[in-house]
Amino acid sequence: MIDLEYLAFLENILTDNRKEKFQKVLENRTKHFTIAVEDIFQMHNTSAVMRSCEIFGIQELNVIEQRYGKSIDKEIAMGAQKWVDINTFDSITNCLDTLKSKGYQIIATTPHENDCLMEDFDISKPSALFFGTERDGLSEEILKRADGFLKIPMVGFTESLNISVSAAIIIQNLTNRLRNSNIDWHLSENEILEKRLAWAKNSIKDIKRIEERYFAENVK
Repeated sequence: MIDLEYLAFLENILTDNRKEKFQKVLENRTKHFTIAVEDIFQMHNTSAVMRSCEIFGIQELNVIEQRYGKSIDKEIAMGAQKWVDINTFDSITNCLDTLKSKGYQIIATTPHENDCLMEDFDISKPSALFFGTERDGLSEEILKRADGFLKIPMVGFTESLNISVSAAIIIQNLTNRLRNSNIDWHLSENEILEKRLAWAKNSIKDIKRIEERYFAENVK
């Protein structure tokens, strides 16, 4: 449950322009689609995917770290990690089970005999879009448990794109179609309040000291 008085206290510290920007961005945020990346060795690719999520309004990025212990490249992400929720998983199975339990269908973005072209993809269902490496693609476990397959139409000799490029193309296409549809894709009222609180905290310098003072004065 969001402490509305605490939220109001923090937002009172922010400028009106900052608060208006938060509201405008949150109006275009969605969890209808979520993105998952699997064991990306080059973390600048994961960071670039995160940046695409932020730019095109995807609120959550799921990162499977089964083999490589890497950290987000902040220079590539360019601050996107402050605005996108990062869920990390230590196994493919855990990630798949979690996303399925949230009601997402699992979509593998890879050429496949039963694949679907991007423009034909049914955007009405909440979907978790999985991306693998350019070299190895997605793991067998994800391919076996996928509910569907999605690919980008290509007309050249090269058969694959860098993961960050593929993700940017797909995310932009699907989110644009989503916003032009009648689907209820927005964040819930409570999710918006949660993000307002988190983003306010991310925007205020010395937030720990301010929090300590606030709760010392207001919590009996």
